[in-house]
Amino acid sequence: MINEILKHNKEFIANKGYLKFCTDKYPNKRIAILSCMDTRLTYLLPAALGFKNGDVKIIKNAGAQITSDFGSTMKSIIVAIYELGVTDIFVIGHDDCGIQLLDGEEMVKKMIERGIDKEVINKISEEKCDLVHWLSGFHDIDRSVNSTVRHIRSNPLVPHDVNIIGLIIDPVTGELRYTKTEE
Repeated sequence: MINEILKHNKEFIANKGYLKFCTDKYPNKRIAILSCMDTRLTYLLPAALGFKNGDVKIIKNAGAQITSDFGSTMKSIIVAIYELGVTDIFVIGHDDCGIQLLDGEEMVKKMIERGIDKEVINKISEEKCDLVHWLSGFHDIDRSVNSTVRHIRSNPLVPHDVNIIGLIIDPVTGELRYTKTEE
């Protein structure tokens, strides 16, 4: 597979395919999007929102979730705000998410089946984090997106003038909707 990729890359460079993607590091629309890593959203998400290359910063992870105030996802958001001029953050979850209803116990079993030592898993669970909980999914996409919005909003390093909006996208049609607000 890597040989095919490298061959394509040489052709891409030789044909100057990169020219249509030229932009700088600052998002034209001053928006950062936190979204899921789902492959259906790679081109659909920016197209459905009307964004082109260079318009927004897109941060992707499993489930569009924030699990730590000072983890890599929050770091990306903080850098986007202070170094890249972002004023709006969209948290965009999607229907039919692969992490939704993910079973943490089943994930741990798969790790063991693939050769990860059970003692390593136990040690991580005791000293670092509860792997079963950490690897478990969510049950309701609206609640998950709202939780992430609240997590960003309550982070002590996020200024109050940053707009944070929760949305959900249909991964087939690209239709957007606001999350249902929790009472």
